[in-house]
Amino acid sequence: MIGGVWGFAGRNLHFGVREHGMGAIVNGLAYHGGVIPYGATFLVFSDYMRPPVRLSALARLGSIWVYTHDSIGLGEDGPTHQPVEHLIALRAIPDLLVIRPADANETVWAWWVAIQNRHRPTALAFTRQNVPTLDRSIYASAEGLVCGAYVLNPPSEASQRPDIILIATGSEVQHIVGAEPVLATKGIKARLVSMPCWELFEEQPAEYRERVLPSSVTARLAVEAGRSLGWERWVGACGATVSLDRYGASAPGDIVMRELGFTTDRVVRAAEGLVAAAREKSGRR
Repeated sequence: MIGGVWGFAGRNLHFGVREHGMGAIVNGLAYHGGVIPYGATFLVFSDYMRPPVRLSALARLGSIWVYTHDSIGLGEDGPTHQPVEHLIALRAIPDLLVIRPADANETVWAWWVAIQNRHRPTALAFTRQNVPTLDRSIYASAEGLVCGAYVLNPPSEASQRPDIILIATGSEVQHIVGAEPVLATKGIKARLVSMPCWELFEEQPAEYRERVLPSSVTARLAVEAGRSLGWERWVGACGATVSLDRYGASAPGDIVMRELGFTTDRVVRAAEGLVAAAREKSGRR
């Protein structure tokens, strides 16, 4: 105690530019017990610390890996610092939860999940740029994050009998939310799905997964500022992605995102194309 209040000196370690060493020390703290350790750096530098991250999953340690600057929204530092393949690289590690929250409310639940999971590690991926906080009096509770994916729209004809399912993670959820009313004016009913964690969703009962992503709806669009690799599992043969299978560019983050296609307008256009193709296939107009 210091001056009658708890002192927090020494609770943060300044590792410097040495992510591999940081990861090893975090794992050591997890092995020792008595604390819930986390290490933080830019997402692109998860490459430097892959061995300790993989070891934390192999050893089933409750280490928490906090990654910021999670996409090309990083901006001016350019493609060397803009992660493109890093989310899917982390998702490839067995027994690692990879969570990319959409807003402040999902972040609260992401941290709750990380704290609860003492038997396996969690990687949290956060944006650099500002993102809107969804009005949860309109959209579903962010507690849905604990299931990995959940339907954002309030129950309605559009969300219950959709023409298309729009899926997104992190900073791109705002674009599917923005696209839904535009599509509605064009006679297209869209279900919105926030999917912050593939691994948690995979662990849900088949009945829950079917409720969120009904197999009857084959027109699906996934939106994420990273590689498309892996999304075919969720969008299926008739679906598509708004993703990034190239490196980024050096410019202010909002300009990079816009120029590389992460906009509500692009989501609308892609969704229109998928619905048109689905209707033509079924003989509808």
